[in-house]
Amino acid sequence: MRLIELQIKGFGKFHDRAIPFQDGLNVVYGKNEAGKSTIHTFIRGMLFGIQPMRGKASKNDLYNKYEPWENSGTYEGALRLEHGGHIYRIERTFQKTRKEFCLIDETLGKSLPPEKALMDELLCGLSETAYNNTISIGQLKCATDAGMVTELKNYIANMNNTGNMALNITKATDFLKVQKKELEAQLVPEAARSYTSLLGEIKALEKEISAPEYENQLPAYQQMRAGARSRIEEKQAEKEALLQKVARGRQVLSQNQFHDIQSIRDYQERTQDVYRDYQGTKASCEKKSHRIFSLTAFFLAACFLMCGAYFYTLGEWNPITDGLFDHNINFPAPAVFAVMAVFAALLCLMGVLSLWKIKRLKKELALSAQVLEESFSRHLADKTISQEAMDAFLARMAEFQRLSAAMDKSEENIAQLTGDISALQEKQNSCSEVIEKQQKLQWELEKKLELLSNYKTQMEVLRRTLAENDRISQEIAAIDLARDTMTELSASIRDSFGFYLNKTASELIGGITGGIYTSISIDENLNAFMNTPSKLVPLEQVSSGTMDQVYLALRLAAAKLIQSEASEQMPLVFDDSFVLYDEDRLRSALKWLSSAYAGQIIIFTCHQREAQMLTANQIPYTLITI
Repeated sequence: MRLIELQIKGFGKFHDRAIPFQDGLNVVYGKNEAGKSTIHTFIRGMLFGIQPMRGKASKNDLYNKYEPWENSGTYEGALRLEHGGHIYRIERTFQKTRKEFCLIDETLGKSLPPEKALMDELLCGLSETAYNNTISIGQLKCATDAGMVTELKNYIANMNNTGNMALNITKATDFLKVQKKELEAQLVPEAARSYTSLLGEIKALEKEISAPEYENQLPAYQQMRAGARSRIEEKQAEKEALLQKVARGRQVLSQNQFHDIQSIRDYQERTQDVYRDYQGTKASCEKKSHRIFSLTAFFLAACFLMCGAYFYTLGEWNPITDGLFDHNINFPAPAVFAVMAVFAALLCLMGVLSLWKIKRLKKELALSAQVLEESFSRHLADKTISQEAMDAFLARMAEFQRLSAAMDKSEENIAQLTGDISALQEKQNSCSEVIEKQQKLQWELEKKLELLSNYKTQMEVLRRTLAENDRISQEIAAIDLARDTMTELSASIRDSFGFYLNKTASELIGGITGGIYTSISIDENLNAFMNTPSKLVPLEQVSSGTMDQVYLALRLAAAKLIQSEASEQMPLVFDDSFVLYDEDRLRSALKWLSSAYAGQIIIFTCHQREAQMLTANQIPYTLITI
């Protein structure tokens, strides 16, 4: 089989990209992050498909990793290949909502059904697991020499134990194991003992059936439960009516901003206090004495000021003081004026205080009126303030108090009904439990009667069962013999594959190591030794580069063995497989590959030394740059 061309419509970073391949050796060069691994994965996906995983694993699976960076609606592509003289085109669409797989024979110009037999022929009998473990060769990804040794040993163990030989011995063994379990399940080991104990079981059943507990009391308890159910329905209807009544009453109280009778009383008392304050303040505001007092105080203050000014003008002596006091007594004019001014100021202050009191009373009156108007407007739909309005307000509050008291009483009745309903439900449940128990007893009675009837016919059945047990035991022994035989056969075949794997790998190791090591030996404990003309070298003692060469030889050996029955061979695909190789090892490996493998070879690399060495050694190849 030979790859001809990749047609990537949308896969990872590539979009509408065609990559051709030629016969023989192809070197795909690209710097890091150029997309070599993407192309490598695309080839695998076109051959075997890519399925998205579920759950947490889907975050890092191949499907999500290589979704197109641009235009995710074109997650698809095609692969053209040649096999058996025909050119085929494999087309796949990887979209979750639209998965398509087409196989077209371009030579015949027709579409073929992608049947498993045809795909197995095109893939040279390789499964995806075998493809990844053989011809798709990557770098040995271990950080230390010890890790590389472990990986090599694991690889050798896996190939020795399975080899992908499609023997189906495991499936056959599992099938026989299932058959044995089914036969063992059919055995009746207690058949003989059951046969002898049937008579005692029959007598015990007849005694149980005659017990008083099996007397039928269903009708009485069913009638009692029906009566309880009827009472529950009546009280439930009464409770629902009271609940609706309470809901309407509470809604009325809530609309008037009341939640219980105490809130109504508090609101009534506050309104009455405001009304009394309103009346007292209004009476105080209507009195004229305050205004007269203020005017009188201002008038007297003015008189005092004028008198003081007059005395101040006359000087120390004036006719008025002269007539009242001795001429030898002098009254300084400024002092007289100051006294008069103080009296005038006190009178003005008294007048101002009287006016401020009148203003404060009016403000208090306005606030009280506002509160009363709001209350009367809300509850009487009339904000007029009067004794009649207050009486109507008190009557309205009394209605609210009666309504609240009625709601409290109704809620008490609801609580009583709830208790009654709970008691009736307990009675109903108790009856139901008794009825259920009675039904169970009647069901048990029917089963016991049926069992009694069955016991009378089981004696004959048990005779046939004992004979069937003998036949089943013989079949189980035959199955055990078959499983042992297949196990021995499997071990023999596995050992044979291990022998051929070692032989084929040894033939390749001499060429890839340039004759430094002639073969590889693997003992029964899967310990690997490298053979030299003078001694056996444990695998742990060779260099990292030699381990990588051994790894390559083993994979090529496994690939040859697995494809030994195929008419053609799959292309070898190397993904940065020679990173650990020095110049000499790389030169030897490239020369050896070009002669050891007749099929197509594709080498992905981020270095130019592979192409340079192939050119220097005049080895034909095709360079593809991405």
